[in-house]
Amino acid sequence: MSLPQAQPGKSPEPRRVTVLGSTGSVGCNTLDLIKRQPESFSVEALTANGSFELLAQQAKEMNARFAVVADASKYKDLKDALVGSGIEAAAGPDAVVEAAARPAEIVMASIVGAAGLKPTLTAVRRGATIGLANKECLVSAGEIFINEVRSSDATLLPVDSEHSAIFQVFDFDQPEKVERIILTASGGPFREFTLEQMENVTPEQAVAHPNWDMGAKISVDSATMMNKGLELIEAFHLFPVAADKIEILVHPQSVIHSMVDYIDGSVLAQLGTPDMRTPIAYALAWPHRISTPAERLSLDEVGTLTFEAPDPVRFPALRLATEALQMGGSAPTLMNAANEIAVQRFLEGKLDFLGITRVVEKVLKKLPAGPVTDLDGVADADTEARSVADSLI
Repeated sequence: MSLPQAQPGKSPEPRRVTVLGSTGSVGCNTLDLIKRQPESFSVEALTANGSFELLAQQAKEMNARFAVVADASKYKDLKDALVGSGIEAAAGPDAVVEAAARPAEIVMASIVGAAGLKPTLTAVRRGATIGLANKECLVSAGEIFINEVRSSDATLLPVDSEHSAIFQVFDFDQPEKVERIILTASGGPFREFTLEQMENVTPEQAVAHPNWDMGAKISVDSATMMNKGLELIEAFHLFPVAADKIEILVHPQSVIHSMVDYIDGSVLAQLGTPDMRTPIAYALAWPHRISTPAERLSLDEVGTLTFEAPDPVRFPALRLATEALQMGGSAPTLMNAANEIAVQRFLEGKLDFLGITRVVEKVLKKLPAGPVTDLDGVADADTEARSVADSLI
């Protein structure tokens, strides 16, 4: 994928930012950085799924122009919470899309799941700079999404710490010189658990990530390592390398965020403490850099960095993601949708932990992957996979 070149100079006016999913982990960290740089950024619009109280608080604190809650039943609550603020309130999925269409130069796309696809594409189509923290845009509709980015002359900047790391050390002028991309993974909270131990883990255990502060869904994906499978598919669409040149390496300390291996034997890595404000800041300020309050990396205190190969038996999600990428077409869409349903049912106590990947595998076997050429095809595959996954549970 071709990426725009950095332009010299700094805009004299604050850059307007819209945050899709402002009450989640990435959204809150984004606003934390914006508050620290009031001369550089201002807020156009904020959206949330249902957390209207926090959304209203953020909107007033950031002097946003527009606040949207996706849950239409929360409209009155949001409107009442914003009385006297002068901030426009709206609700429902269409209003989230409207927020993405507003004239913000930067859109932080941090809505979790396939629900983020339509609003993020709306921002892409008007040529915005997209800080992409939503994996599902590329997993569910990778080729369609990237084609839209190219045709709209939008700027796509990865926010996942792994993809941000690769972005920072990847030579886009000489992609043929890249031997492989190495995605690092913490291994999650159950890295050393046996299959027998994993059979009885609870949602509370699964969301307690050892290194990162993330939302519940992403934390569970990290625990199953589906998160890394989604990132593998995402990396395939973000960077001009073949699928078989993307590898996954477990690195429990989460200090090396990913690496690029070149044909001359050089391996370039981006290092830092596990704080999402670092990759978010990189995307917000690109092509410049801004300061963050992230704890500075002290390698002498870390002492030892360790690595190991992922276990495909205990973590079959990696195999499923690899197979879905190889199958192409609707397979990644089906996998992602089935996983979203399975994770939600696990969090609700209706499915055991190991059942998450079992459901995903059964959906992939039951539904044949077909070609996907437009968003309607993506939506159809997504809906069918969710229905089948629920029926299996």
